[in-house]
Amino acid sequence: MAGPEQIQQQVDESSHSIDGAELALQGINMLLNNGFRESDELFKKYRNHSPLMSFGASFVSFLNAMMTFEEEKMHMACEDLKTTEKLCESDEAGVIEIIKNKIKRNVDSQKPPPSVIDRLQRQIIVADCQVYLAVLSFVKQEVSAYIKGGWILRRAWKIYNKCYSDIGVLQESCQKKTSQESLTSDRANDNSVTNEGVSAESLSRLKGSVSFGYGLFHLCISMVPPHLLKIINLLGFPGDRLQGLSCLIYASESKDMKAPLATLALLWYHTVVRPFFALDGTDTQAGLAEAKEILHKKETVYPNSSLFMFFKGRVQRLECQINSALTSFHDALELATDQREIQHVCLYEIGWCSMIEMNFKDAYESFERLKNESRWSQCYYAYLTAVCQGASGDVEGAKSVFKEVQKLFKRKNNQIEQFSLKRAERLRKQSPSKELCILAAMEVLYLWKALPNCSSSKLQNMSQALQEVDDTLHVGLKHLLLGAIHKCLGNSKDAIQAFQLAASNELGRQNNSYVQPYSCYELGCILLDNPETMGKGRALLLQAKEEFAGYDFENRLHVRIHAALASLKEVVPQ
Repeated sequence: MAGPEQIQQQVDESSHSIDGAELALQGINMLLNNGFRESDELFKKYRNHSPLMSFGASFVSFLNAMMTFEEEKMHMACEDLKTTEKLCESDEAGVIEIIKNKIKRNVDSQKPPPSVIDRLQRQIIVADCQVYLAVLSFVKQEVSAYIKGGWILRRAWKIYNKCYSDIGVLQESCQKKTSQESLTSDRANDNSVTNEGVSAESLSRLKGSVSFGYGLFHLCISMVPPHLLKIINLLGFPGDRLQGLSCLIYASESKDMKAPLATLALLWYHTVVRPFFALDGTDTQAGLAEAKEILHKKETVYPNSSLFMFFKGRVQRLECQINSALTSFHDALELATDQREIQHVCLYEIGWCSMIEMNFKDAYESFERLKNESRWSQCYYAYLTAVCQGASGDVEGAKSVFKEVQKLFKRKNNQIEQFSLKRAERLRKQSPSKELCILAAMEVLYLWKALPNCSSSKLQNMSQALQEVDDTLHVGLKHLLLGAIHKCLGNSKDAIQAFQLAASNELGRQNNSYVQPYSCYELGCILLDNPETMGKGRALLLQAKEEFAGYDFENRLHVRIHAALASLKEVVPQ
């Protein structure tokens, strides 16, 4: 695979002979091979070359905005996306209708109408732009922005759905024609052209293009909990997990510019979403085989990609190979020399791996660097810095950083920042001890589903450390964490006992409002594994879902409950 410099040279030498699709794909591959700056320059240079290059330039602008959350870059991304959208917008008539009416076209028209392929491509780009504009709207976290974003997504979904259907019809027509030609001529091939002037190769690429957005819609909405799904259904969105994955796989294997992005989306789903939201229940290894296969398949295409190295580290972390994961994350950090935000996600993972190893000093150094360098969620990074500093023994230093958390608190509607502020204030007022800071470190490991990544010896050490915590306000949290540790160690009996104690603890409910619903959920999941207690387990899941409200990370738990109940229906059809 050519590097950014070689690709740039190839493009400069033959830009007029390369079609827009090929040029755009090279630009995205350049981006994934650590050439963020070169990719940006390429797309900007040729943004008027074709609608695809215009979209590529807007996508890079959007990616830059989402990685930095800087107001100026977010505004620029919105303007770029709107410019591309205006360039691509065409008549609302569907492609199949256009073909049917092609004979009726005015032959005297001096300007030939756009081809079927061009019209489809433009419609897909409009839908893509709509999705990214909706995401930028959601980031504002205002009620009006959510409503606006929802309706934008509704329009995008309609376009995706129509284009996906139209391309399917055209592909069937093309296949029939190819089959007919094969009976009369040996010259029929995959690049044969239909009566409408549409080649099978072009349709395949377009199917990959639309499958990216269409698949992401299905996949993301399939994970939405029922109480939010009712609102989404009003907007007309469905959600089929298998359909979403199938579409993303198709997109990743296509020749479209979004093929590499579909590959990244699959890696993100298998290594981040599935374990974090417990989509496969207690199976913490689910998705790793698929992720490893993708990484192996793309190794020669992206040999030195910081992003692919990052996902390699994620796989190793999920396999509890923490030393190997640390090596991969450090390698990714060095490869991402000009990509500040990718460096930051690598530092974040290095911090987590260090916490998993109970190496709080190294974790502190990573989070402190993030606190000082990142422009996103400094409040959260400050909290993690203070927790690790205190857990490593520097309690006085931790106190001063806990004070910083309030100063860095910016986003009132952000659950992570709200949680960080509340926890920092409580620990600061309590005069934190090393034991309480270790408890706080284990709490975030639990909430971020990182305990299953810990080795048995580290889990044993954590269990011993928890036994030393005797603060009455944290009794419920202590038992919840002990239950989670016993669950990871395979001690179901001890885990059930600990979760029951946590669920029945009322004293700490005001301080740790999430402990009881999370305990009910954990207890329910364990009981689901035994056919004799499956009914009781389901009842506990429903209790966690229906009897508690207004606690920290409520939506996060609802996604996990939704996944657990959905898996139960697969085992026992209703």
